[in-house]
Amino acid sequence: MKEKENVCEEQIFNKIYDDHGQSLWRFIFFKCGNEAQADDLVQDAFIKLWQHCAKVTVQKSKSFLYTITNNAFLNEVAHKKVVLKHAKQQPDKYNHQSPEFILEEKQFQDKLQNAIANLTEAQRTAFLLNRIEGKKYREIAELLDISVKAVEKRMSLALASLRKEIDSI
Repeated sequence: MKEKENVCEEQIFNKIYDDHGQSLWRFIFFKCGNEAQADDLVQDAFIKLWQHCAKVTVQKSKSFLYTITNNAFLNEVAHKKVVLKHAKQQPDKYNHQSPEFILEEKQFQDKLQNAIANLTEAQRTAFLLNRIEGKKYREIAELLDISVKAVEKRMSLALASLRKEIDSI
């Protein structure tokens, strides 16, 4: 191979892969200890080599691959440190509620979901637009192309139906 030859030709690229792929994989595997991560890092390094093939000579390809792989690994480690740091700063999401309360809350949520599902489509649409989306009756009327009075009627019927199905709403 010529000294200034770049790696853009497929045969040359394949030879570089055959020559350095396994040793590059072992190098990064010993650093990270994870086969899947090593596979990904090596694959990404060869992709970057191919993307920059016009700039990298055959003689510099090994150095390029090891540098790219090592830097990618260090970036992943730094990212994990940041994630762990922020996880430690988050207050514990410990639930101080009793198991009975949690069960009752879950049962109530299920009842509410069923009650909403049992509304007519018109009532459910108006109810969800108002209570979930926070839309005013006038906005709902414009969206559904109906009068404000019709929205009021749908909401009234929806609330009455929900109260009937779930006593505590």
